[in-house]
Amino acid sequence: MPGDADTLPLMEILLTAEVFNQNPQLDINDLTPEHRILFNTSGNAHASRPLVVSDGLIKRGTGVPEASKQLKGNPFITVEDFGQRMNITTLDAAARWFLQQGGQKLAVRNPTLAFYFEKNGLDGITYAAARAQNPPFEDTRTYLNEKLTKITGEDERFKSALDLVIVNAPEEVDQLFDALVLTPGQEEMLKKIGVALQHRDVLSRHRIHEVGKLLFVGPPGTGKTSLALALSRELHMPLIEVRLSMVTSQYLGETSKNIDRIFDLARKLTPAIVFIDEFDFVAKSRVSDDHGAMKRAVNTLLKNIDQISLVKNGVLLICATNHPQLLDEAAWRRFDEVVEFGLPDEEMRKEILKKITETMECSCDYGQLARDTEGFSGSDLRMMVKEALLSALSEKRTVIGKDDVLRGIFMVKNRDALRKLTWQG
Repeated sequence: MPGDADTLPLMEILLTAEVFNQNPQLDINDLTPEHRILFNTSGNAHASRPLVVSDGLIKRGTGVPEASKQLKGNPFITVEDFGQRMNITTLDAAARWFLQQGGQKLAVRNPTLAFYFEKNGLDGITYAAARAQNPPFEDTRTYLNEKLTKITGEDERFKSALDLVIVNAPEEVDQLFDALVLTPGQEEMLKKIGVALQHRDVLSRHRIHEVGKLLFVGPPGTGKTSLALALSRELHMPLIEVRLSMVTSQYLGETSKNIDRIFDLARKLTPAIVFIDEFDFVAKSRVSDDHGAMKRAVNTLLKNIDQISLVKNGVLLICATNHPQLLDEAAWRRFDEVVEFGLPDEEMRKEILKKITETMECSCDYGQLARDTEGFSGSDLRMMVKEALLSALSEKRTVIGKDDVLRGIFMVKNRDALRKLTWQG
């Protein structure tokens, strides 16, 4: 039986089931995401054993009909008549055959098989590397939904909180950490968060709890939201996005209760990130609104910020504002880190442009382009590149040229000029 493109993945499934069943120390994160779906594993961290392979399971998961017939000639496989279930008869021999037929390219990204081959001394395959290539099950929407269902089932108050926030699983976040260009100050902040997460027990023992309350400040388009999203993927934490204007637009008498519920939800969901954008809404409410219920809601928010903790609760709090000058001392002192997001300098613009265009063909002088985009934010640069690419594509070209870039720069500058106009007769 040749190790063709269809047969090797089928053998991978059978070997994975056999190795997984024989090694109870392996858990759900030792299955690739495709195999988690194929075997219909539950939220149990150790998955349900035994994993059973049948014609029906393979057809539902891969679309391959009558897999048992394809594998019939393999001397290391038996097929039960009832349900067409398949089993490995001699694991070592089947594993050697798998490698001889070219299966190593599949094994290097399959943690279960990498565990087996590394244990048996095969060079070039490491369990840790295979694990690192597969996103944890805890990052998935399936896992998040199971946790949320359990939380709301135990206490229906959390259903109203979920109506007021957006909860993203790490796997749903599109923003990649490697796509960001960070300042030294931002990198230092991230290093501190990493150290705090690794040593929560030490910090707790010394009663140092005021860690992980971050205030991101800077003009629009400078990456505040992008970094918050990227941290969700990097730290493997779901992100609870809170829009204060949405929370406070509800019936005012319930606003304070809903704020409490949102923070209680974060504690239940731990580890988690709470991201509050437009945090200056707090300041505007404190200064301009004399409605008693609104003031109570703002005070409730500040109280919850006081009480939440990365060390005690496993919750990282990130607030962002474009208008830091509006925040009073009572708001500022809630945060242990204030992180600046300024407009990128020339060198940063050059690096950002390289990141944005790394998958594109661009005959650009990045140094000159960085000089020509003085005052552009990271968001402006992305918009400029998008416009340049569309310009090239409209002329049936895939390579971005100088004229395309100039059109992109003009569009961004014209957009900015329109924004600053006052429409008065």
